[in-house]
Amino acid sequence: MPRVIVPAGLSMGPRYRYVRPPDPTPECYEIHLGDDLVELTETEAAVWAAAFVDAERHAKLDVNRESLIRLLETAPQPEPQAAEIIDNLIGRGLLVEFDTDGDLEPVFRRHKLLPLGEGLGSTPDEPHLHRIGHSGQPKVAVPVDVYGLWSFSYRDADLWKACVLYADDTENVEEGDEPMEQTPTQVAQDLAIYLPLLIAVSCAYLDPTSA
Repeated sequence: MPRVIVPAGLSMGPRYRYVRPPDPTPECYEIHLGDDLVELTETEAAVWAAAFVDAERHAKLDVNRESLIRLLETAPQPEPQAAEIIDNLIGRGLLVEFDTDGDLEPVFRRHKLLPLGEGLGSTPDEPHLHRIGHSGQPKVAVPVDVYGLWSFSYRDADLWKACVLYADDTENVEEGDEPMEQTPTQVAQDLAIYLPLLIAVSCAYLDPTSA
């Protein structure tokens, strides 16, 4: 099973002190996480941000805890405490691990998926794929079920509930047509394949539920 790691929460940037003369060192870095505004040190923020870095590898589901540690330990400014900081961020809910084709219900029940960027629709050449991006430039192209969950699932109590509701399409089936007959697990696994890339290119973010 491809086990991946992704950041959770929305970056709110650095916070500086109200002092004169101005202090060029941030007091902290803030992450919007659920109902909280979490404060990170500069080192913690750099480790959290490193989980976004390699969109190409995220698309291949190649970014996991081990590869993230290697990236940080071999960076131009190596982080020798990478493993410990990553474990701490996982414990605080700022990094999330899951198997893309494993049991997704526990992690999906703990999170919502919030859309960022713009829905750019499909194209004549690829009508089966719907693009998401920024400033009119596509960053990722996804199937229609993933596109629907990206745009609407935030309204539901959690991401698993959204998959359950999406799988049960009986109310939307026109007379004479057949339901799509997908299970919530299948819907969740379809979404999980694209989640790392959606997050890495800042087209979506995971946010913990308040429950």
